[in-house]
Amino acid sequence: MKKLFLIVGLSLGLSPLFAQEDEIDFNSDNSWLKVGLTAGVPISDAGDASSFALGLDLRGQYLFNPNLGIGLASGYTNYFGKDGNDDFGIIPLAGFMRYYFKRSGLFIGSDIGYGFLTGVDENEGGLYVNPQIGYHNRDWNIYAYYQNTFAENDIDIQAVGIGVTYNIRFK
Repeated sequence: MKKLFLIVGLSLGLSPLFAQEDEIDFNSDNSWLKVGLTAGVPISDAGDASSFALGLDLRGQYLFNPNLGIGLASGYTNYFGKDGNDDFGIIPLAGFMRYYFKRSGLFIGSDIGYGFLTGVDENEGGLYVNPQIGYHNRDWNIYAYYQNTFAENDIDIQAVGIGVTYNIRFK
């Protein structure tokens, strides 16, 4: 089921790339790097081993039109161990899509890709999904998220939290 979800998500997310017939013009109005921080509360399996999640969010985004943005997402989220458990982390490598209802205001979106685990023995990672809802303007994005990595050995690493990113425009 996880593989089917990944295939469908990637197909839907990447289909606008192949629908383009014109040359893509990257400029400061449609392309930027998003850099920010996330903070969350681990839930489910992760909540048993960790008390808090703190991360770095990196994204490169291209706007097809004023409402639809796609790009690549990565970063690092550290899960702070509790009750004698060591810290562990996730390095996502994902594509993402966001829908902006207006030039400033509400947006929804999701990342889908692979989450590489660090600090966990005998588990490399798995399918990574990160749906979001938030507020944006020309410079900032503030959002709530639910992050889930469907890792090997039937371990789901989940967190809910908030994030903020700053847009650095490409010139």
